[in-house]
Amino acid sequence: MSDTAPFRPPVPGSQPEYDVKIYGSTALRAPSQPLIRIAQSITERTGPHFSPARYPSNIDISKVASGEAQGQRIIVEGHVRDEDGRPVPHTMIELWQANSCGRYHHEGDQHDAPLDQHFQGSGRVFTDENGKYRYTSIKPGAYPWRNHHNAWRPNHIHYSLFGPGFATRLITQMYFEGDPLLKYDPIYNSLPDPAAAARLIAGFDINLTEPEWALGYRFDVTLRGRGATPFEDAHEEH
Repeated sequence: MSDTAPFRPPVPGSQPEYDVKIYGSTALRAPSQPLIRIAQSITERTGPHFSPARYPSNIDISKVASGEAQGQRIIVEGHVRDEDGRPVPHTMIELWQANSCGRYHHEGDQHDAPLDQHFQGSGRVFTDENGKYRYTSIKPGAYPWRNHHNAWRPNHIHYSLFGPGFATRLITQMYFEGDPLLKYDPIYNSLPDPAAAARLIAGFDINLTEPEWALGYRFDVTLRGRGATPFEDAHEEH
């Protein structure tokens, strides 16, 4: 008999639907037929495996060899835990974001804002044995998008968390406490449960702030269960 605890599903309304009317592009990519669940084989559950030896638990993406990025330097720290509050060690987190002017370092972004030659806007970090991660970056700027009239995305950083293999991946976004654009953002407001939406916000933490150098923010992630962090693909069981 297995001693694995049964999976506790999230509270209804705490995860976004596939098709959200206020978020226009979901109509193009939401499934039109009921999903068919395909059981994962040992291949999907175990590989490829990402080694923490290549990616430390504390990184700095606010600079490259040629210099330091423009903007407000920030430190973000947090823990990744399971539904029972236990740390999830040695899991890889991918990060990507816009620069301080709200432009991504990507050819597909032609927003009329300056690029920063000293900022790539991406990185990878692993949680340590206690499920803790930490990185230094710059606070991303807001940017316009064409979802609706006068639409602007709030300051945010994308997170992609990997489990034991490439197929076990969850994606979310981290927002910043006090951002006035949150109440206008269709993506953030795709969550009908205010308590769930609040779990996407990084709180300012004076204890993480380093004097005369960087502001500190704390962002913890909970995988699965009733207190789970909202994910873009959480309808899939990982």
